[in-house]
Amino acid sequence: MSPSLEDRLHGGLSGYIAAPQWLKSLLGTAYRQLPLGLRRGQAYTHFRTVLAQGDHATVTTYARARLADTLRWAVETVPAYAHLRTVVVDETDPYRALGHFPLTAKADIKADTARYLSSAMPADKRLRAFTGGSTAEPMQFYLGKDVSRPREYAFMDDFHARASYRDGELALALRGRSVPSAAKPGGRLWMYEPIKRQLILSSDHLLARWMPLYVEALRQWRPRFIQAFPSALYPLARWLAENPAPDITGNIQSVMLYSENVYDYQMRLFREVFGCPVIKHYGQSERVLMAASLPDDERYFFWPQYGHVELVDSNGLPITVPGVLGEVVGTSFDNRVMPFVRYRTGDLAMWSAEPPPPSLAGYPVVERIEGRLQEFVVCHDGRLVSICTLGAAHFEELARVGAIQYEQSKPGRLTLKVVASSRLTEETRQRIAAAIENKTQGGCVAEVLEVDDLPRTRTGKHVMLIQHIDAAYPLMHALKEA
Repeated sequence: MSPSLEDRLHGGLSGYIAAPQWLKSLLGTAYRQLPLGLRRGQAYTHFRTVLAQGDHATVTTYARARLADTLRWAVETVPAYAHLRTVVVDETDPYRALGHFPLTAKADIKADTARYLSSAMPADKRLRAFTGGSTAEPMQFYLGKDVSRPREYAFMDDFHARASYRDGELALALRGRSVPSAAKPGGRLWMYEPIKRQLILSSDHLLARWMPLYVEALRQWRPRFIQAFPSALYPLARWLAENPAPDITGNIQSVMLYSENVYDYQMRLFREVFGCPVIKHYGQSERVLMAASLPDDERYFFWPQYGHVELVDSNGLPITVPGVLGEVVGTSFDNRVMPFVRYRTGDLAMWSAEPPPPSLAGYPVVERIEGRLQEFVVCHDGRLVSICTLGAAHFEELARVGAIQYEQSKPGRLTLKVVASSRLTEETRQRIAAAIENKTQGGCVAEVLEVDDLPRTRTGKHVMLIQHIDAAYPLMHALKEA
């Protein structure tokens, strides 16, 4: 594969983003004029060709071959899997061979990262990366230089096509990015990134008093697409619902959501305000699996050319029937530096009983992805309730607030923090507390607190539940009781 210029320049990305707008515009505009093949490398072109061959037979044959190649490479070059070499070599069916591999958790890799690196790939082919999220000590891992990131671009372009978005279209980006100028008194709350052609709004100024400045930037730039974390877009959508700006909302052709659980009340508001398709994307920093919804189908469809997906129960056994909740486990393709085999994502899903549409024949499909295993509240009687069940869609009073966050330290007791534009009355607090008790069938009592703002993770994501109860307790019970 020819080199990816973007991988070569990746180390300078933070300096580019922090540069003054005039310099960023100058450098980014010049760089964008280079041919796409030069910027992203030969691997990008290869994977775009793979994705263009979408008939069922080709897709399933390709996925089987990639899985077989990944497992052979893992046992031949990765110390953690060397003991399985004979098993994999003797097994002609890669799906049966996969069952011999252990499930691998993030903790396993953090404990001894070197064991999961391929001994056949030199250090200069490694691209160091870190998981995002809210962990104080994110996991370090490695991608393949000139392959992993170009491949990601190729599959993301396939996702973008579902939203009728093409490279070069101007998009609003609200995905946790800080805007350097926003930290200065009176500083601008947006920046323009010319390589991806994104109007980036600060994710650190999501209160109502800043919304007129966001709207001013939207009116100036007139983006036709939105790429956002749901929790970051929600305050803006609420403000636009209360302060209609049809010249802005009427210009939006599609909304693409990333990285977080999307709640029903958020989806309803986005569709009402922007009046266009809203589609959801699922993936990981580790590039193990990728899935997304369709404009007319909210289920998640996994790209079989990207990685192999499994659902497993609390005993690590595969789930093959629809309607049973299990953990999402993935085996990545094409990362020869550090292949992830049967990697536990920590997310929950269940197989759909209905097949995918003909256009996605061969694509595994799940009803929804519930989010992290820790996103359960613990009732006083030991029952677990998914945080999705306690979404603001269920409480009329909360559907109009800016943001909410649950916190739990003891089974049966919850604190609900609310960011509201106007103070909640005592009667409203009591109704919310009663609704939570009702939703948990008497399992939890709640205290409702008003706060000025809610902190986000270092990558700008909103945390719906801060769970102080031992994570192993929800993990073991969530899957057994599902």
